[in-house]
Amino acid sequence: MKVLVGQFITESNANIPLKNNVGSFKMLFGDDCIDGMHIREVFEQRDVEIVPSILADAGASGVIERAAFEYIEHEFVNAVRTHIHEIDGMLLMLHGASEVDGVGSGDHHILNAIREVVGEYLPIFVVCDPHGNLCESYVRQTTLIRSYRESPHTDSIATLQKVAGWLCDFLLNRQNIHSVYRKLPLILGGEQSVSTDEPVRSINSYMDKMEKDPRIRSCSWHVGYIRHDSDVAGCGIVVVPQNEADQGYAEQKADELAAYVWDRRHEFHYTGVAAMPDRAFEMALAFGGQPVFITDSGDNVTSGATGWNTYILRQAIERAESNVGLNRRLLFANICDPVCYDVLSGLDEGDSAHISLGVGFDDMSQPVELDVHVRSRGPLRGYLHHPHDAHYGDAVVVSVDGMPIDVSVASTRQAMCERHQFEAVGLNWGDYDVVVVKQGYLFPELKEAAAFSVMSLTLGTTPQDTKIIPFKRILRPMYPIDDI
Repeated sequence: MKVLVGQFITESNANIPLKNNVGSFKMLFGDDCIDGMHIREVFEQRDVEIVPSILADAGASGVIERAAFEYIEHEFVNAVRTHIHEIDGMLLMLHGASEVDGVGSGDHHILNAIREVVGEYLPIFVVCDPHGNLCESYVRQTTLIRSYRESPHTDSIATLQKVAGWLCDFLLNRQNIHSVYRKLPLILGGEQSVSTDEPVRSINSYMDKMEKDPRIRSCSWHVGYIRHDSDVAGCGIVVVPQNEADQGYAEQKADELAAYVWDRRHEFHYTGVAAMPDRAFEMALAFGGQPVFITDSGDNVTSGATGWNTYILRQAIERAESNVGLNRRLLFANICDPVCYDVLSGLDEGDSAHISLGVGFDDMSQPVELDVHVRSRGPLRGYLHHPHDAHYGDAVVVSVDGMPIDVSVASTRQAMCERHQFEAVGLNWGDYDVVVVKQGYLFPELKEAAAFSVMSLTLGTTPQDTKIIPFKRILRPMYPIDDI
């Protein structure tokens, strides 16, 4: 047997001014594509031959330029056309939150283009991010679609491998089944749906039990993505029957799962402690232990933000210059400013400089004038399933003269989510009382290390309050925007 595989990942934030062109994507082909998906061993153990198409990954970033998307889609479709006479099925990783200029959802467009080539019945198993958007027509084109359970996505590779195994089993006993979808009039941000919190923990447990039902092959809850306006935005659930005879039963279970999630709509909340920026900053300073982490949630790089915002830095400077003073040592990791980084990159450790930090794109990224000296430097590294030894850019860490403030000035936007990333630029978060990071929910290593953490509800390109986001195209009424 032969299975075609491919991956397309972009979490498109339409609020940022940056667009994804071909150069924005990591693209892998051949054996590199297979290894990048981490599924080789699963198929080889089942004596299933793998046919690679393309792995295209731009991570959390901007909207995709149409020319770039058309190239990626061509690689998918061309691989399908080339191998249609020999493949028995497909395993695709389609994130679900791509947005393409003039097209809409790139994921939906790719799957539709593939179905036009292969027809209705060839098995297509899709793995997706829970922060991806679905619709009825998209889901019905999949034989099986399954999202990760965990947020942060610590189970992404395990989910791909699990679904790869399911596909192997399915090919030995082909059934005419399709995924069952239910849309919910519910719109949530990722910071309101962390899997270690309720009600998501109970929802995941409910679905785990449902998948033990011998008549159910798979089920998943899809939070959706709110960083671009789309008619497919909002939560949904998917249930996949075990056999053709179970299709009606899967419809019934889909209704039950949808009701289970909907009945808990009032329980969704910001993870951990969250507060408006002034209150969040004072809470962090007042806490006696260390390290304390502040997440700059309106500039959440892991959800496509730029990492440009200087708002909390300006809070710290204002406090340091006031009569009250700043009696805690602060670290900002990172603030992205390519121009400022270029100025600092030519200096040696210990050198002094006057810098203007902040790109000045909007009110949140206003520049600040600082006298600094260089403390350390190093490469920006990957986190979670991204290669930890890959080079994503560089940073120079500076200490602000006369203030207990250090800033990691980055050449590009990169979230600092794990200890090894701090160490790579010469930092130890244990040396600081308060560490400010460009995240929404706090990632696992930081959460474990934190004596206390607070999510600052800053403005920016990833605002957390869905009620203030000017959606025009979504289903209405939609909770909590509307009172349902």
